[in-house]
Order: sequence, then structure tokens, then C-alpha cells
Amino acid sequence: MKYLLMIYGNQEKWDSIPAESWPEEIAKQDAFNKKYQQTGELIGAYGLADAAAAKLVRRADGAPAVTDGPYLETKEYMASFYLLDCESEQRAYEIAADMPWAHLEPVEVWPVLHEAPADL
Repeated sequence: MKYLLMIYGNQEKWDSIPAESWPEEIAKQDAFNKKYQQTGELIGAYGLADAAAAKLVRRADGAPAVTDGPYLETKEYMASFYLLDCESEQRAYEIAADMPWAHLEPVEVWPVLHEAPADL
């Protein structure tokens, strides 16, 4: 079964991390990624740009209409996401709990109910 792990953040949170600590924090995340890539359970890990770089796209007259956004109603936004393929929901919880900073910030775990066939 596949699971989506989501991490939330905001600029205030990132700014609270001392600049000299960033290399160590990145190394912790890289170690987590490598550990679960080696087990075959981590399909992908993706860090997102700051929310200010996000855009909203609609279709207008058959063409993309791009505007600034999203206009967040919340202080935090999705900062990164991970796609797992593991044997059980319990295993997804174990992996989420092993995420660096999971002792400080929650990790959302969402079951993936379906996906498009690979041969589309």
C-alpha cells in the first residue's frame, strides 16, 4: 500500500533554525531518505519552494491562466512530501515517526487509495 507523508512549515520556523545548524539538519534528512530508499519503502522525497513561489492555474478559453497564489488562510503550508510503498499502515506510522523533527512537529500520513496506471 502507498502512503503520502506531509511536512508543514513556514518562514518563521525556518528562520528560527540557526544558520550553522542547517548542514546537520539536512544531513539528518538525507540519512532518513537513504535509509528508506535502501529498504525500497521510500519512492520519492520532495521539498517544495516557499509558498510565495506557488501559482494558481486555471483554464480560460482553453489556455492556462496563471495567477499568484495560493492565498493561504493558515500560518503553515506544505513544505515537503514523501511517497512510501510499505506493507501496512502501521509500518507507514513507524517510518513517519522516524522522520527527523517528528518529536517536535507532526507528520501527516495519508493512504493513497488509487493511482493512474503506469502505461497511460
